[in-house]
Amino acid sequence: MMHDKRKTGYVYSDKLLKYRFDNHHPFNQMRLKLTTELLQTAGYLNNSNIVEPPIATTNELTLVHQYDYVQAIKHASHGILSNQEADKYGLSGEDTNQFNNMHSHSARIVGGALTLADLIMKGIYHNGCHLGGGLHHALEGRANGFCVYNDVAITAKYLNQKYGQRVLIVDTDAHHGDGTQWRFYTDEEIMCYSIHETGKFLFPGSGHYTERGEDQGYGYTVNLPLEPYTEDASYLECLELSLNAIIEAFKPDIILSVHGVDIHFQDPLTHMNCTLDALYQIPYLINALAETYTDGKIIMFGGGGYNIWTVVPRAWSHVYLALTRQAKPHGALPQPWINKWTSYAPKPLPQTWNESLEHYINIPRREEISKHNLERALRIKSWYQ
Repeated sequence: MMHDKRKTGYVYSDKLLKYRFDNHHPFNQMRLKLTTELLQTAGYLNNSNIVEPPIATTNELTLVHQYDYVQAIKHASHGILSNQEADKYGLSGEDTNQFNNMHSHSARIVGGALTLADLIMKGIYHNGCHLGGGLHHALEGRANGFCVYNDVAITAKYLNQKYGQRVLIVDTDAHHGDGTQWRFYTDEEIMCYSIHETGKFLFPGSGHYTERGEDQGYGYTVNLPLEPYTEDASYLECLELSLNAIIEAFKPDIILSVHGVDIHFQDPLTHMNCTLDALYQIPYLINALAETYTDGKIIMFGGGGYNIWTVVPRAWSHVYLALTRQAKPHGALPQPWINKWTSYAPKPLPQTWNESLEHYINIPRREEISKHNLERALRIKSWYQ
């Protein structure tokens, strides 16, 4: 039976759109607004589901980040960070550059995640999603990969410290969740699982399957790097094989999942070859595991995804739909949504939930790629059986 839609929290405020490096930066939170309005226009998202995100405190941020780093972000917010400090704290390049009020806009993303975590732990919500979050590259003392504060890592530490939860982080973004991994590399209470495009050709270059944690945390970091141009069937097979074994072995109390949608074949920053069909299935698969192993306690984050008009709104809508146990929609997208955004879009908007594959290119090395991926997935599965 479908649970009451009011029991799924959805973190949103227009203030989240202010996390913006510049008008030409690929990380564009307009994708969050497009997704939210698509869900609302389609009648899936109600005001009773909305969770307003407050600004996280310094004490909350320093659950993961170094105090001097948080102070540096505050200085950068007001344009008073020296060039030397900008280099030190990862704020001097084009990927993660400084912008006005970056501390408050970044800390609000964290505050939304922690508020949602509290509401779930208190039983007010059954589960929830925070599509404006998923900033998994931010390191303890350095901005990294479009990410200032690591809301996923902070939420995991918060749940473990405040509520005594064993936390499983499941990261399906095309880029390896390096910031989250390194923060918990010696931790046995928080397990990090990342399935991603291999770092041989993609930022951040880490996430090899031999990176398994250290000391007490050995075995509590799991990486499944997939070959470039991996397609739907191989991706889903490897995800299910490895994740089922891991969750059975770890037995988490709650799951935090990162749903970057940059494994899509039309994403401009990656080299994967998946379609919306796989992206639609992933949150349903992970939510089913949460229902089985954690009594449904799960928070789903956003993450990457840089085709903000064609791919992200439809794919991220399915994150929320999976949490509310809605059937996957078919047919036409809501006409009012199309009418509103057509004049803003740099390309024709999709008209249906289903995807046209006229630009999809079948990869000649499909069998070789799939075989290589499967060997890694089976190796990981064997470690936890």
